[in-house]
Amino acid sequence: MTRRAVVVTAVAAEAEAVRVSGDWHVIAGGVGPAAAAAAAADALARGSYDLVISAGIGGGFAEVAPVGSLVVADEIVAADLGAETPDGFVPVTGLGFGTVRHEPPRELANAAAEATGAVLGTILTVSTVTGSAARAETLRRAHPRAAAEAMEGFGVAEAAARAGVPVLEIRAISNPVGPRDREAWRIKDALTALTAAFEVLPAALRS
Repeated sequence: MTRRAVVVTAVAAEAEAVRVSGDWHVIAGGVGPAAAAAAAADALARGSYDLVISAGIGGGFAEVAPVGSLVVADEIVAADLGAETPDGFVPVTGLGFGTVRHEPPRELANAAAEATGAVLGTILTVSTVTGSAARAETLRRAHPRAAAEAMEGFGVAEAAARAGVPVLEIRAISNPVGPRDREAWRIKDALTALTAAFEVLPAALRS
C-alpha cells in the first residue's frame, strides 16, 4: 500500500527538490521549529496522512556525515530547548517538564536509510545555526550520536506526535557543522542529493 505522506520543508527550493515524490503533499512551511510545527499541524488538520516527513538541507558533523551525504534520523532532538545554568545547559526535561526527543519508527527509518544510502543517526534541531568550532564541540559532547543539525525537525515531530502520525526526518548535507563559511556551502549539490533520495523513498516506504 502506498503511504499518504505530507512532506514539510523550510523553503521553496527544498520543496521543489522533493516534489518528485508523486502523490505526496509537499509544503514549504517556513524556517525554524515554530513555523514548521504550525505548518505541519495545519496540514494534518486539513488532510488525512499516515506519515509526516521533515526534509531539507542541513549541516553535517563532518566525521559522520560529510558534505553531499544524506542523513535519516533515528532520533530527532531539540538541542537548545532548555535553560542555561551556572553548571551549563539543562534541557527542558531536566527542569521537570516537556520533551526534547522524538524517535521515528525504527522500521521506517531503516528502510529510508537503506534505500537512499543515508547515514542513520541523531538529527539535532537548533534555533540558532552553529557557527563556531566551540559550539560544534559542545553539541558533539552533549549528543555523541549527532549526525546533522537543522532547524525544523523537532517542530514537525511535535505536530506529528500530537496527531498520532509517525514522523521521519531526512537531511542532505550542504555544509559542515562548525565555523560559518557561507562561500563553501554546496546548496545545489545538497538539493540534488535530496531529489535523488525522494525519487526512491515512496517505493521504499510502502507498507
